[in-house]
Amino acid sequence: MDKNNDRDKSNRTDSSNSNNKKEPGIHNDDSLLSRLKNNKHRYTFVFFIFFFIALSLINSFLSVDRNRQEIEYNVFKNYIVSGQIKRIEITDELYIGYPVDRDELVAVQETNDLRSMINIATYSTYRIDDPAFIPLLDEQGVEYYATAPTQPSILQTIISWILPLAIMLLLWRFLFNKMGKGMGQGVMSFNQNKAKIVAEGDTDTRFDDVAGADESKQELEEVVDFLKDSKKYTDVGGKVPKGVLLVGPPGTGKTLLAKAVAGEAGVPFFKMSGADFVEMFVGVGAARVRDLFRQAREKAPCIIFIDEIDAIGKSRGGGISGNDEREQTLNQLLVEMDGFNSAESVIILGATNRPEILDPALLRPGRFDRQVLVDKPDLLGRHEILKIHSKNVKLSEEVDLHAIAQATAGLSGADLANIVNESALLAVRNKRKEVAQEDLMEAIEKSIAGLQRKGRIMNPKERERVAYHEVGHALAAYFTTGADPVIKISIIPRGMSALGYTLQQPTEDRYLLSKSEILDTIVVLMGGRAAEEVKYQEISTGAGNDISRASDLVRRMITEYGMSEQFRNITLPSGQSQTMLGTGLGGQKEYSEETQQYIDTQTAQIVNIEYDKIVELLSSKKDLLELVTKELLERETLDGAQFSKLVADYEEK
Repeated sequence: MDKNNDRDKSNRTDSSNSNNKKEPGIHNDDSLLSRLKNNKHRYTFVFFIFFFIALSLINSFLSVDRNRQEIEYNVFKNYIVSGQIKRIEITDELYIGYPVDRDELVAVQETNDLRSMINIATYSTYRIDDPAFIPLLDEQGVEYYATAPTQPSILQTIISWILPLAIMLLLWRFLFNKMGKGMGQGVMSFNQNKAKIVAEGDTDTRFDDVAGADESKQELEEVVDFLKDSKKYTDVGGKVPKGVLLVGPPGTGKTLLAKAVAGEAGVPFFKMSGADFVEMFVGVGAARVRDLFRQAREKAPCIIFIDEIDAIGKSRGGGISGNDEREQTLNQLLVEMDGFNSAESVIILGATNRPEILDPALLRPGRFDRQVLVDKPDLLGRHEILKIHSKNVKLSEEVDLHAIAQATAGLSGADLANIVNESALLAVRNKRKEVAQEDLMEAIEKSIAGLQRKGRIMNPKERERVAYHEVGHALAAYFTTGADPVIKISIIPRGMSALGYTLQQPTEDRYLLSKSEILDTIVVLMGGRAAEEVKYQEISTGAGNDISRASDLVRRMITEYGMSEQFRNITLPSGQSQTMLGTGLGGQKEYSEETQQYIDTQTAQIVNIEYDKIVELLSSKKDLLELVTKELLERETLDGAQFSKLVADYEEK
């Protein structure tokens, strides 16, 4: 038994060592020899810099005459008059005075008295345009002579020209390399792809870690089985899809599913975003596509996952002018996918939440053969997702995840993960060691309505009006047959603009709505404004969002769902469709002005009819409206049970 374990360990070690071989575009640690070579070059450049610095210091040291004394011009003239200066050397910049004349200097040289020559003091001053200077020298009998401008030596030329240039080149190289490393690539490696490569066995995500997408997992099981054992498919003559496109709203787990496929199959996983292909230079994206697929073929079987593929797969020819770089990248992607064959065992997975804008050539059979819908989870799926994300969270015994799943209809897996995390933070904030049900409910409200803003103080009149508005919504929902039940009413401000809110919880997942159910929804939306009119005989701006949602619902009833008397079975397309197709006819309507007038008239008429219904209802229940509003003003928040009890007690009287 121990020998087998040792053999397995050695096999794994060998495979891991083989995976650590340096591949093009994959970053591995350099060998000891290469590191020594790099250090050698680095030390050579450092020595080069210090060598020239030392030369410059030596040159400056040798060029300085330590016995020369710099004096002012008038002092220099006084030394001439007093006889301290007997001989003058005139250069292009200086007057250099010597205390000995030519004969005395020759005598010293003939005696070879080196110490005396070194100890001869000299004086210097800068030349000044003084016409009386030469006559002064003649008058005092001072010898003078001029010297030609000195030519710089080879050493001085090197120091003054080559050294600064070398330093600038080295500095340029250093900064450019730093910039290249900051961008995740070398200076001249734009054509290399930016894929994050996960080696075989390093992906620990499995299908058990994915919940709420059972049908999607079933579609992908064939891909996993093909990567594990492709021979049984090729023996029969079958071909597994070359590409699988994961389609769904944001946050539904498309990337997680792709990782699970790689983890289940146990193959290398190339992860890249569509935006990583596109650069400012034309042709770079296509080169990166070629590099990516070349590496994938070398590591086959493997999976290529391109997230947000719509960044490069957008339909060509849309708009007045195209993007040459993006279109070249897409063309290269199409060519590479055509180059695949069933024996290469390379599967490409794509993910997008905008499949309608993808190029048809990308979606044809032979490229992305299969489209897998990853939709928002249903009630059972939300329950399973909550179980997974709360696995490492300490939950109180009273926590009912099924109730939480019911209260989160329409939310994605990412939203549910955020709710579980927010509930844990709220539990710590409330100094609890376990997450309670109220923490989860508060996290749901925070996700839907925004953060509580208890610091926003409203004046009593506005606070009362908000309370009547929210109670109007709640009563409209209570007395409307098809409306979802109310689980909470609050007048605590939340988010950017919500001064209060009424939270409803659907009893089941709904995928279709009848005309009567849409009208019931409009009744609930208009309940807040109706309550204000019943109480104050005037309306406010607080119902702006309610009116917008109600008007949009009615317009869609008429233009999309065929729920009007005149257009019972006709869809009226919007005028933006021509712009999206790029025909240059943007803004041209596909129906007449009379039809537009009919839509506007019918929208106003239907909304007004439903509004009159709820005004009539609340007028008949004015005492109940006052009762519930008074209770809400005292408590600021009413849960569903408290609200239902108030209404039930009133109805029994």
